[in-house]
Amino acid sequence: MAAKIKKGDKVVVTTGHDKGRVGEVLRVLPKENRAVVRGVNLVKRHQRQTPKQEGGIISKEGTIHLSNLALADPKDGKATRVGFKVLDDGRKVRFAKRSGDLIDG
Repeated sequence: MAAKIKKGDKVVVTTGHDKGRVGEVLRVLPKENRAVVRGVNLVKRHQRQTPKQEGGIISKEGTIHLSNLALADPKDGKATRVGFKVLDDGRKVRFAKRSGDLIDG
């Protein structure tokens, strides 16, 4: 199955305590059906001090399940479903079902 959400996409969180937040996908973990989104699902981590890194409590993004994410429509930024179509030149591209706009240039 082709990936509906890829690294660099702008997504909207549809459920959970971060519902409505918008962020950029930093990493996708396809085997686990999860993604890391900038500014979403922040978790606190107690970090021991090392010669390279300062100790203390640091915040970082945790993973979020792909079913809780929806692509942001390029036109208005609201959540949309993703469709696929093959262009005349043979390229397979993603498009927003909400507006019909192409996502992959």
